[in-house]
Amino acid sequence: MTDNQNLQNRFLRQLEIVPPEKLAFPIIVIGAGAIGSATVVTLAKMGCSDITTWDADILEDVNIPNQLCKPAMISRHKVEALAELVDELTEIQIKQINRRYIGQRLEGVAIVTVDNMTTRQKVWKRAKLNRKISLLIDARMGAEFARIYAIYPMNVRDTDFYEQNLYSNEDAEHLPCSARSIIYCPTVIAGYIALLVKQHAVGQPIPREALIDLPNLLLQA
Repeated sequence: MTDNQNLQNRFLRQLEIVPPEKLAFPIIVIGAGAIGSATVVTLAKMGCSDITTWDADILEDVNIPNQLCKPAMISRHKVEALAELVDELTEIQIKQINRRYIGQRLEGVAIVTVDNMTTRQKVWKRAKLNRKISLLIDARMGAEFARIYAIYPMNVRDTDFYEQNLYSNEDAEHLPCSARSIIYCPTVIAGYIALLVKQHAVGQPIPREALIDLPNLLLQA
């Protein structure tokens, strides 16, 4: 059986939604924390096979409840642990970059899942009007709420809109350490990000901004 036949068999139940060959473009996920880990696992499960993950952090005990990882992975680099988990669950090998993103070259779909605005500004400086970046997805989470942007970097209306919502760390809302994240939030957000990637892959319209209010079961796009 050929590799293509194996893929067709494995993804049989989603072929009319999005076949895996349409998901073969590069995807870069900056941040392997709560949203990032759930996003990478979800994308790999969906059939995305060219995923690169950036993160310089180490897994700590406090990460176990809200990230996709195992307790045995504590003290390991997040990208290394995530790569191992993805391989176990999907047999897809993701690329690992075990350092902080400070403005390096990007291409394909760029997904920002970090918890600070400084990194977002560095990503945007590289992405704006960059033909090599087909789509920028920026997911921001605070407790049980999220705001997700999907921006085409070559679209002037998109770039203007995004820059109106790109502020400094000082202007960001600061939540208490014990009220920042709970597992059902990043998993819902990851599912929505995967939907955006699927819509991009098959040429469907994508909302520029979406608001998720989980306590009230609201999605506004």
